[in-house]
Amino acid sequence: MLFMSNRIKTLLLGVACTSLLGSTLGCVSSAAPEQASYSNPYATKDVGTLPPIASLTDGVWLKGDLHVHSRHSKESTNNPVAKIIAFSTAVGMDYICITDHDNHVNGDVANNTWADPDFKSDSVLLLYGAEWTTTRGHGNPFSAKPYDHQRLYDVRDQRDTVVGAVKKELGVHLSANHPSGKDHFGYSYDILESIEVWNSVLWSKNANAIMIWDDMLSSGRKLTGRGGSDAHHGVPDTPEQATENSKQATANYVGTPTTWVFATARTAEAVIEALTNGRVSISNNPYAPRVEFFADLDQDGKQDMMMGDNANSTGKPVKFRVQLTGNSVLGASYTINVVKNGNKFGTYQATGTTPIVEFTDTPEMLGRSYYRVVVEGPPTDYPEVPNSMQLSENMVGLSNPIFFNFDPNF
Repeated sequence: MLFMSNRIKTLLLGVACTSLLGSTLGCVSSAAPEQASYSNPYATKDVGTLPPIASLTDGVWLKGDLHVHSRHSKESTNNPVAKIIAFSTAVGMDYICITDHDNHVNGDVANNTWADPDFKSDSVLLLYGAEWTTTRGHGNPFSAKPYDHQRLYDVRDQRDTVVGAVKKELGVHLSANHPSGKDHFGYSYDILESIEVWNSVLWSKNANAIMIWDDMLSSGRKLTGRGGSDAHHGVPDTPEQATENSKQATANYVGTPTTWVFATARTAEAVIEALTNGRVSISNNPYAPRVEFFADLDQDGKQDMMMGDNANSTGKPVKFRVQLTGNSVLGASYTINVVKNGNKFGTYQATGTTPIVEFTDTPEMLGRSYYRVVVEGPPTDYPEVPNSMQLSENMVGLSNPIFFNFDPNF
């Protein structure tokens, strides 16, 4: 039998030791062992002085569609290049990228889509691209001039490092298409400049793409979010040309959704540059109001940043401004949902001819912060694609983020 006089309990510096009859049976430490010389090389640190922010006034808003298929994609119907360009002109598009499946021509896009005699326009900027269609997913390269797409097609089954090297040599902007689902993007996101966060008129199908985008942003990757209708089918010229897919043309066609870029000039090069820099917003059709997102760093009433821009945090409050420019629905109320670092930050209501919402927050002094907005409200009429409004439901548009303390060398 053990007696209390034979049991001695001691507590010293978080260590509990039990001695029985003079014999120590066990000691348990409540403190983790220290790593005296260890320093995490990837710990949050000051990113230093960031490059100056470009002008917020020296530029022009251009709208277009970055994912459209013509007759050079085998499953496309009633959608020749001439029809796509004529329609784009009629609805006021400034640029378009016809992205036919490269595997349908064994990678030889240059002698198919780009060589089509109707691949020309005096009013719409034509970007060069294709849908990079692989067993590991789909992506769109974008370029202001012809490039050797065959090389990208040929490395589709190689390791990501090889693909990334070829893409860099070609000098193209590479974007993930519909990154979740059957044809998800299965390559490294480190070889990309953008991600298709809004594919087709069906906004509800993009929830997982938005989740992936927020994951990438939260981890420090400054990826632009962009849209693309992924339209394959045009309205048949005669009843005899109709197919079972023809009804899609009245619901999902060029501009559902529309991607806006704030470009320094009306050139293809400037469109690609703006897309890369993230000065981009997306609206549900060409006539819907454009989402514009700004930040006033010192609250002097003058906007200092816009979506896509990256600045050092001062540790002081910043006033943000969301503005809907264009054809807002008369008397309508719009819901502005603000997302900060992937989480819901706040919800606001905006009305008027030019609906505006302002809010204030303090980005972290050390460490990354980003803010983006999603706008919901009544749909804007799109008479040329009459069945699109009900399918996009109450989704109006979204912005790219405003960034703080993102490392440009990440």
